[in-house]
Amino acid sequence: MNRARIEISLEDQRLYLMESGDLAQVYSVSTARNGPGQKNGSECTPLGRHVVRARIGEGQPPGAVFVARRPTGEIFRPEMLREFPERDWILTRILWLSGTERGRNRLGDVDSMRRYIYVHGTPDETPIGVPGSHGCIRMHNDDIIALFERVAVGTPVNIVNGPAGL
Repeated sequence: MNRARIEISLEDQRLYLMESGDLAQVYSVSTARNGPGQKNGSECTPLGRHVVRARIGEGQPPGAVFVARRPTGEIFRPEMLREFPERDWILTRILWLSGTERGRNRLGDVDSMRRYIYVHGTPDETPIGVPGSHGCIRMHNDDIIALFERVAVGTPVNIVNGPAGL
């Protein structure tokens, strides 16, 4: 697997995949409705340096529903969104992030991993390109599948409030 790194810009609502120092792909995302923030329970997207701690969902079909990082066996259908409109659907693939900056996004009440901050798929009906998540980074299902195939555990991820600093 090519050595990659990811930069996520809250301002741009974009995820930038860099491979071998070059911009390889740009994806639209949806970050937290509440904006940036580090605290547990804030429903904000944490800033700073992270790594991909785990890749979850390899081989699952597009739209596979996850609860507590486990596939439920369900495949998302639009009726499910109407039935549970407030549910934060986690679909298809999960890249679980772990902060690397002690006191900023690692350990204590600012720990991204313990906050279960993911890059994950979301229903096609969910707006992408505008803030709307509960803290995670949401992507179209086809996009998270493509990204998942290009990154490994340990891939650096930098989340910034302003424009991407590529």
